[in-house]
Amino acid sequence: MSASQPPGVTAIYQTLKKIYPDQPNPLQVTALVKYWLNGPDPLDYVSMYANNGNPHLGIHPHWHYVSCGLSDLHGDGRVHSVGEIDGPSGYGFELTFRLRRNPDETSPPTWPAQLMQELAKYVFNSDACLCDSDFFTWNAALDYQNDFIEQILIVNDPQLSSINAPFGYINFYQIVGICNDELHAVQQWNGHGIINLMKNMPETGGQWLVTDMERRTSLFQLNPRLKDYLEMGIEQEGSNLSAVSSKSWWSECSQETILSAASRAHNCNSNVNQPSSSSLSIRIRSSLANFRNENSDHHGDGREASRMSNYSSVSELLTSRPIKDGLQLRFNLDAAAFLPLAIKGRLAHGRHFTFQSKGFDSAITFVSSDITGTSVDETNPYAALKRWLQILIPDDFLELLAHDFDELQRPEELTLPRMYVWPHRKLMITVVGDGA
Repeated sequence: MSASQPPGVTAIYQTLKKIYPDQPNPLQVTALVKYWLNGPDPLDYVSMYANNGNPHLGIHPHWHYVSCGLSDLHGDGRVHSVGEIDGPSGYGFELTFRLRRNPDETSPPTWPAQLMQELAKYVFNSDACLCDSDFFTWNAALDYQNDFIEQILIVNDPQLSSINAPFGYINFYQIVGICNDELHAVQQWNGHGIINLMKNMPETGGQWLVTDMERRTSLFQLNPRLKDYLEMGIEQEGSNLSAVSSKSWWSECSQETILSAASRAHNCNSNVNQPSSSSLSIRIRSSLANFRNENSDHHGDGREASRMSNYSSVSELLTSRPIKDGLQLRFNLDAAAFLPLAIKGRLAHGRHFTFQSKGFDSAITFVSSDITGTSVDETNPYAALKRWLQILIPDDFLELLAHDFDELQRPEELTLPRMYVWPHRKLMITVVGDGA
């Protein structure tokens, strides 16, 4: 080790030396111009190790990538603010990635280093810290070629535990490539549940969640019975997804507009014939703490986030104004696909769900009956604070919405625009095409 090597880098290298004693000088991708010298890449280094895996655990040989730069490497304030020794070092974590190694490969591909740089840019630009079971809708081939693995899960690296470095603690968060079906399952349920299912299959990464860019089969295609397990998990636990960035819009309207729209709405009969209570299980409601303490959400390099931090705190609505007349909402098809999840996976479990508009600088938050501290109630179920709208969905309306929104889970069967109207609730929702 060089005497001029930054102390934070030394701490990371010493940790890796315990796992790879035979690779003291691994190949590295290095930022040509360091970040503190106005270079574009936040990570000073990405080290690349050859890992033999573990045949007894079904873990394939792979390349193991580890970053240096999200934690504080220098301790002199050139990149990160100087913190407490018992606090996080920089952002408190570094990124890792495990890529399945082909038998004929003698050197690691370098594209994972670029992927890590893109995630690091997001962290530096947004000041958002990652956590175990976070996920990103990356919506692009991670290696810029194979378009089956296009999404990202974040997990604790199975071989690298948290360390106490000279300038604070460092966690190691591993990037895991997943397909669209697996991301959808994470959104419907939670990251930890899907992570545990993936660990049980060598094809989806095994215990160390090694990403295989040549994989072409999803977790649920490998074992179709897991779909029933997923549905049971959603029914019992609900979803951890608290919000999405979306194309959504809302405005007030007259009751005459609502009544006129009812004659054109496809669900007009459901206003009279509501489904029985057995169609949706209403769960015991959680406290206001659940509203305030959801995990934050993340973007990657300008790509849309799957989970977003709460748009604001409940207390900010204390000065909001009630909406007495009618209310109309509009969602594009991508956003509307989350309405069944919002109802069954969130509100039915006493949680909230927010659609934050990308184009109208507004937000729509649905809340359930037993969340306290809001400014909506049975008498005034709609309230607005500037362009932030809050909507109370009582238990009996949950059942009706679950029934009416069920078809949104089969978008290929829809004819757009699709209108839903509930005159007795003074509410109408229109679903339009993604380009509208």
